[in-house]
Amino acid sequence: MAKAAEQPVDAAKETGTTRVYQTLRNEILTMKLAPGTHLDELGVAERFSVSRSPVREALVRLSAEGLVTILPNRGNVVTPIDFQRVPEFLDALDLLQRVTHRLAAVHRTADDVRAILAAHKAYLKGVAESIKTGDSLPMIERNYEFHMTIAKAGRNAYFADLYRRLLDEGRRMLHLHLKYQALDPNISPERMAAHHTELLQAIEEGDADRAESWAHEHATQFKGRFMEYLDRNLTAQIPVKFASASKSRSAASTDERQEKGRSRQTKTAKETSSSLS
Repeated sequence: MAKAAEQPVDAAKETGTTRVYQTLRNEILTMKLAPGTHLDELGVAERFSVSRSPVREALVRLSAEGLVTILPNRGNVVTPIDFQRVPEFLDALDLLQRVTHRLAAVHRTADDVRAILAAHKAYLKGVAESIKTGDSLPMIERNYEFHMTIAKAGRNAYFADLYRRLLDEGRRMLHLHLKYQALDPNISPERMAAHHTELLQAIEEGDADRAESWAHEHATQFKGRFMEYLDRNLTAQIPVKFASASKSRSAASTDERQEKGRSRQTKTAKETSSSLS
């Protein structure tokens, strides 16, 4: 009886953990919770009307995905994005993507090809939904599934695991990537999936060189567009009015000095005139 009574409690706990985990994960991936945001267990528990136990479990799961950093005796924070190391991350992504996708072309089976095709179709639907709604999550999730389906087809668990860790870390970058892509008025699911289509065909035909080449091209394109987004974003934040405001203050100071100088000259002239008379 005691065992049966415990089951609803465990089920409720899992439901609470899943709800907290899923909501926080979505908010982190879409930057609604900015990198570095402090996540107080008590505050999160009050927000979701749950105890601290499911919150703690949800944070542990998010930590395992690299989305939350648990600081001993200092609480939890949304894992910061170290932009100084972004070029290193993108280089590593390029290398692992080339390796895993090349191996997929060598070792894929008919079942693998069908799975990759299904993931490709799901990606197209996800991108269409993201473009329509402005919510990047469908595109982020379907992109991850497409590339991991390919990585698993490569039959090397070590490469696939390393690649998975990079994809997990890069999910938030994909959110920014979509924001940049959305600036293009001609954006479409087909255009965004063009490289995926080429990868699918190369892997299906067992062309390892072409699969690796397109994997590299795909990583390079992402790297270029992401860095362009950062550049656009950073330059947009420069307060260009500071220069003109400074110049205005400088001009005002000059006018004030000139006015004082003229006043002194006038006063001197009057004193000289009085002394002569």
